[in-house]
Amino acid sequence: MTSAIHVGPLAAAHAGEALTVQRAAYVTEAQHYDAPRIPPLIETLDDLRGDLMAGVLALGAWTGTRLAGSVRGRVDGDRMEIARFSVAPDLQGQGIGGALLAAMEAAAPGEIRTFWLLAGAESEDNLRLYRRTGYEVVAETVDPAGVAMVVLEKNRAAPRHGKHGTAG
Repeated sequence: MTSAIHVGPLAAAHAGEALTVQRAAYVTEAQHYDAPRIPPLIETLDDLRGDLMAGVLALGAWTGTRLAGSVRGRVDGDRMEIARFSVAPDLQGQGIGGALLAAMEAAAPGEIRTFWLLAGAESEDNLRLYRRTGYEVVAETVDPAGVAMVVLEKNRAAPRHGKHGTAG
């Protein structure tokens, strides 16, 4: 059981630790698909640090002082890609991924109407999390390493306004 989870901004100073967690999380995927060069594993420290310094929305989840997971959100108009979503392998299944996903959706700019992400077509644990949180498969694709992927989307819930709601 993990200690309390704290989710907050991921800064450039966290880049090395975030890349370590990302690689640990994605190596299992790479082994499953026999594809050692999947994009999250070939991303460099400079690439990750560049994202963080460029202002890409990035969150980390900590248990105590340990970075347990991270996620980045790439905005394109009214859509946001949930990218490089990772949780340390020894901490998976303990609510960290769900907490990160919910925090990323909550932190998204107001103009975002649709969240989307890619997942391995055979990554059942990941797909279960995404489906449980409202994502639906909308397309199939293949990544640069030749891995069959699915595209999942979720529409952002419309804000609730007491004065504009229905009576009853």
